Amino acid sequence: MSDDASKNFLVSEAQLLAEKGRRDKADRLKTRGEPIELTGKALAIEVQGNDAWIAESTATVKRLDLETGNVLQTFKGHTGPVTSIAFHNNAKSSGKRKVVISGSWDQSIRIWDTESKQLISSTPNAHSDFVKVLLVLPTLNLLVSGGSDKIVRIWDLSSLEQDKPLPNAGSISSHTRPIECLGGYATSSSSAILYTADTMGVLRVWELKRDLDVKPALWKASPKGELDHHRTRINDLTLGQDLVWTASADETVQIHPAIERGTSTTVKVPKPLVHPVGVKAILPLPLTDLNESYLLTVAGDYLRVYDISTLEEPELISTTDVHWHDVTAIRLWFRQKKTEDVTHVEPYIVTTSLDQSIRKWRLADLLVPSAPPASQPEPRKEEPKSEKTATESGLTEEEERELAELMEDD
Repeated sequence: MSDDASKNFLVSEAQLLAEKGRRDKADRLKTRGEPIELTGKALAIEVQGNDAWIAESTATVKRLDLETGNVLQTFKGHTGPVTSIAFHNNAKSSGKRKVVISGSWDQSIRIWDTESKQLISSTPNAHSDFVKVLLVLPTLNLLVSGGSDKIVRIWDLSSLEQDKPLPNAGSISSHTRPIECLGGYATSSSSAILYTADTMGVLRVWELKRDLDVKPALWKASPKGELDHHRTRINDLTLGQDLVWTASADETVQIHPAIERGTSTTVKVPKPLVHPVGVKAILPLPLTDLNESYLLTVAGDYLRVYDISTLEEPELISTTDVHWHDVTAIRLWFRQKKTEDVTHVEPYIVTTSLDQSIRKWRLADLLVPSAPPASQPEPRKEEPKSEKTATESGLTEEEERELAELMEDD
């Protein structure tokens, strides 16, 4: 047998074993977390009230009832997997209305009325490659998008016009790898701080300022600094309490002082929180309405809870097996249950996964100390921080694997 044939045989055997392991695990976890089965893979999720809004690999955006699992609305029009969604209350177009914004692998950005499902605006070729992430700065009426084309674009949401593409209000083109995460906040009526993170682990900070002499609106970005504490792709990014919270494929969660604050913050931060596999998403509860001193992370199939009441010395208190395939997102849900004339509200954690399900976990149960799982994947060796080669399709090997994972027939 040739070397190539031997390698292919070993890969196929490993894949078969992995598939069998997932089938067995799917049976074990069949009813855990009150699963809601989906027709596709949820690549992003936002929870509003008792509804979950998901960006799905089926090229649709869906709104589901988290209690019943019923699909309440389906937004169709994209021709590729939908990767990201964001919301905005628009009051300057034809009446006040709430809109949902979606970005897709078809390179477009679409805006829909959440009540009527009417398509308000479509921006084809918003990027020259996949749209990966969206961020709304509501008080500035700005949308920021990041793509696999390595570009960050700024869009004006102040006057959405029916059937017209979004006005471009600026761009940033300093990254050398696809944009994976965005974070930011307004600092005045004409300025903002923006964080941009890419698949090489580079995190850059910008000050956005509106050029008041130019109409339509134009926003210029000035660099404020850079963090390169991750070795590879940054999967999630959250800002709050003068800190930057990041999760990475380098198997760590890290917390650092916000660059734009300079030396004004003296907060002691922990060493990197090391996981057995790449970390997909984080949920720092101190930054939510719950304001509890816990940090939740998802890596592979597992959800971990850390006590961060002493931030510089976080303590792992529980590890829970939540899905039979990689978790893609984690959100907080205030679940409301009515008994007679009383409404009880209790915090739950909502997770989505490549196993095509949404699952719901009572936070109080997750806070119960637990032993680590009996067997976990061995940590991978450190990946060098270097450019990944593109295949004949123009995608990196990593992106081709991601595409294959999303589009495979389950």
